[in-house]
Amino acid sequence: MTFTLPELPYAYDALAPYMSKETLEFHHDKHHKAYVDTGNKLLEGTDLQGKSVEEIVKASYNTNQALFNNAGQHYNHIHFWNWMKPNGGGTPPGAIAKKIDEDLGGFEKFKADFIQAGIGQFGSGWAWLAVKDGKLAILKTPNGENPLVHGAKPILGVDVWEHSYYIDYRNRRPDYLKAFIENLVNWEHVEKMYAEATA
Repeated sequence: MTFTLPELPYAYDALAPYMSKETLEFHHDKHHKAYVDTGNKLLEGTDLQGKSVEEIVKASYNTNQALFNNAGQHYNHIHFWNWMKPNGGGTPPGAIAKKIDEDLGGFEKFKADFIQAGIGQFGSGWAWLAVKDGKLAILKTPNGENPLVHGAKPILGVDVWEHSYYIDYRNRRPDYLKAFIENLVNWEHVEKMYAEATA
């Protein structure tokens, strides 16, 4: 199973003004495509050819850094596009809302802590909402790393690499994170991944 670049699930201008057409064109068509193309080259001739993206991410962690970087970013971005939608944000659906209340001290606290995880990730990386040991946890990882390699299943992630926000927000990462959580999150995709992670 070689990596393929997925189509965006919405038009390039659908997330404006929170994420511009220009950002999506660069981020999807250039950055994500580069992870796909480089990942495919690095997969050639390895025993990981034909495995799922998740399997490749886990198997290449700490064993093949170059492949891991590209496979990790491919996995992260496949979901990143789906973690956003036009007119997103708002409050999460029932089961997740209840779990956020139980494990993370309520939605407002979750929102603040999730934004803080994104702000606090030094350099490039990601902030996550993940299921670990049956509980929700907020995590952050450097570069292309994700919760899969730390025994957790990501159900929401936000890209804090500069290419994700610099065209629209310049150095105002907190504003980008606030816009993401309040106006872009596709809670239906989060709910789907939560159901899969807890099945």
